[in-house]
Amino acid sequence: MKSSRSEFFAIRGLRHHVRHWGEEGAPVLFMLHGWMDVSATFQFLVDAMARDVHVIAPDWRGFGGTAHAPGGYWFPDYLADLDALIAHYSPQAPVDLLGHSLGANVAGVYAGVRPQHVRRLILLEGFGMPSPAPTEAPRRYAQWLDEVRDTPSLRSYATSAEVAARLQKNNARLSDARAAFLATHWAAQGEDGRWHLQADARHRRSNPVLYRLEEVLACWQQVSAPVLWVDAAQSELLPRFGDAQQARAEVERRRAHLADVHSLTVEDAGHMLHHDQPERIAAAIDAFLE
Repeated sequence: MKSSRSEFFAIRGLRHHVRHWGEEGAPVLFMLHGWMDVSATFQFLVDAMARDVHVIAPDWRGFGGTAHAPGGYWFPDYLADLDALIAHYSPQAPVDLLGHSLGANVAGVYAGVRPQHVRRLILLEGFGMPSPAPTEAPRRYAQWLDEVRDTPSLRSYATSAEVAARLQKNNARLSDARAAFLATHWAAQGEDGRWHLQADARHRRSNPVLYRLEEVLACWQQVSAPVLWVDAAQSELLPRFGDAQQARAEVERRRAHLADVHSLTVEDAGHMLHHDQPERIAAAIDAFLE
């Protein structure tokens, strides 16, 4: 297992945790984790990569070792945090950018907004969310108003083994060894002896702002970097778009908004495909970055 090191510094008023693999001076590859996840999620992917790269993987605000945001969590803040990170670590040269799930959605929009900062773009399960009808807005705002009245909480666990079991419940393909590793990063033992998820419970609140697909696709059309698009054959998120044929048609429609895209569908993998098939994905990344 390749060793990582941690760095902490302030970004836009919040103390951020940034995980590094590899040597400084090597080509920079940013890795951006998904919702309710942490930077250590990329350990198996980094282990499988043959290329000499300096991986920089932040914990998003409110996740892992990064501070919680007192004002809540809004998508544009992730873009601004990423912009500040790239300015800090690579102020002169464009970077290679990889994201999974939420991280892929941030990376895809960012690459269209700041195309001069991105050399290569890798999207793991980054096809976005279903597009809601505008008529959904009143219900969503009402739901959010109800939720902000109370302080949400997340379940805690008696042992790290219980955390690992929860991870395997979410992903049956996750091996015992990988689940045990992730458990000690996904959660931390508190003063009460129990294991608590390293996430601000307020992430569980509904977003009052509807997902605006056409705006996302407009950003994608401005992406100038070559894109490696990787999705999972057994993704648990695809059924949100309809039956298998409808879902694949919608994914292809969205992907067509990217000008230079190379696609890979990974078999025997779900949404956490970098846990299920890290070796295959790493080989594709190594080849793409040549």
